[in-house]
Amino acid sequence: MPDITRRSVLTLGAALGLAGAASPSAAWSWSPAGSVLGTGSGVDPQWVWDDDIDRIMAGIIDGGQVPAVNYAMRNWVYNHQSVPSGLPSELRTFLQGTNKLPDWADIWKLRRAADFNRRKDTYLFLIYGIGGGIMSTVIPREARSVYWSKGGADMQDRAAKTFSFGYDLSDIDAFEWTGEFLVTSNRTRMVHAAVRHMLPQSPHWQASGHDEQIPISNHDILVTFHSTGTFAHKKLKDWKVPMSTRDEEAFLHSWQVALHMLGVRDEYIPATWDDAHAQADQILTPKLAWTPEGQELAEVLLGLTAQVDLGVTRGFLNEFVRYQLGNEVGDWLGLERDRASEVIIREGWPLYVAFRESLIPIMPANFYLFDQFVRALAMAFLNKGTSPTTTMITIPDMNRPTT
Repeated sequence: MPDITRRSVLTLGAALGLAGAASPSAAWSWSPAGSVLGTGSGVDPQWVWDDDIDRIMAGIIDGGQVPAVNYAMRNWVYNHQSVPSGLPSELRTFLQGTNKLPDWADIWKLRRAADFNRRKDTYLFLIYGIGGGIMSTVIPREARSVYWSKGGADMQDRAAKTFSFGYDLSDIDAFEWTGEFLVTSNRTRMVHAAVRHMLPQSPHWQASGHDEQIPISNHDILVTFHSTGTFAHKKLKDWKVPMSTRDEEAFLHSWQVALHMLGVRDEYIPATWDDAHAQADQILTPKLAWTPEGQELAEVLLGLTAQVDLGVTRGFLNEFVRYQLGNEVGDWLGLERDRASEVIIREGWPLYVAFRESLIPIMPANFYLFDQFVRALAMAFLNKGTSPTTTMITIPDMNRPTT
């Protein structure tokens, strides 16, 4: 299947609700004046990684210390816990410096964001799980990196760990001492560093047609943010979910802190939603395309809910993907049409949202169908349907096993 053309970029930009779609070859031009820092070098973030932790994790992997590191971190879960003493000294020192909020974090905004996430969790489950999750399979760099890394061989476990990041970020205690997000983000940052060291050694990744020498740059992390956080903001607006200005600002602030915790330089972190959408217009939509790796990952992800049968059909799931991402993405992935489900979603979802938000007085006929759908999705992604909350993120020690 060919890469997307400029015409399809523009079509896809409209389907995803983005203001405009830049040329696929557009150079980085987003101004650091629109960042939380307000200034910066202007260097393209695709050439920026996470140098200190990258060097540390490379040494740990080459020294065969991954099992010992994972063992030392086995009980490291909550924000209030000290960095484990059993870690290699250089890694422990690094984590002691990063296992805290940035100076510019506003705890009151973060608490408001936690309450907002609690109130809007139904929509966010669907946007992150179906919208962002399936969109990730048509982000070529991300799809290839995921597929050829260790996590690509067990997508249910990998999806559970990815879901854990979002769950911990959205939890009511996310940034409190009793929460888990500081630890989760540092574990994720270590995983990224491990993948950056190991994946370039994979001949399969090297031969996959990617356009980078080292994966998971600051640019790539920003793209993932836009396929989740920025996309969620746009969809909530499209679905007419009531949000106050303070709610929107708080929601963005939680993502700003999350990006910082993942090692993204402050000069690249958008200061406002307008800045975020402008950045997404440049680096998200023009990058979307079909890949064989993405096709396979999408099929695995879409098959997860079939293991938790709550009356949700695959046709209904396919149509909800199309409802969020547009028919172009649905056609790329070969999602079979289900016209009856298409009508139910197109006509029923706006009523479902309106009833949940007390905008209409009468419960719509398909209210429970959508509720079951959300429950099936959550159960499918949370540790193979067994965990009520989270899945431990561990450091990989190899790339995707091949036969």
